[in-house]
Amino acid sequence: MGAGATSTGVAAALPARILASEAALALIARLTAVHGPLMFHQSGGCCDGSAPMCFGKGEFRVGRQDVLLGHVAGDVAVWIGAAQFEYWRHTQVTIDVVPGRGAGMSLEAPEGVRFIIRSRVFSDEEAALLAAAPEPLRGDAV
Repeated sequence: MGAGATSTGVAAALPARILASEAALALIARLTAVHGPLMFHQSGGCCDGSAPMCFGKGEFRVGRQDVLLGHVAGDVAVWIGAAQFEYWRHTQVTIDVVPGRGAGMSLEAPEGVRFIIRSRVFSDEEAALLAAAPEPLRGDAV
């Protein structure tokens, strides 16, 4: 059977690697209205620990060491470094928002809130579907 196929022949949807909470979606909409198209990069420990950093689209240069987790809020790409992806490949990541000041480089910093990551481990069934699917795109492939 091909990736995502079931024994009945009906394709199973791949679980999303990246989601955003309602609060995060609302903040993304406000930031988009001010800054235009956005993107995220999940940092690997620099700057604000392992916080998702929000930039204007194209303001952060992705490369072959970056993996595309997917998109939130329509077309907002979320990237993660390859080494960190290897640690997190078994988890579904959700971008959320909490009160407090985050890193100065991330666009939400002046808003008095910061983006954070919440995650859950994929079920065995979800992990199997993702393992059978093609690898996510890398920064040098887009």
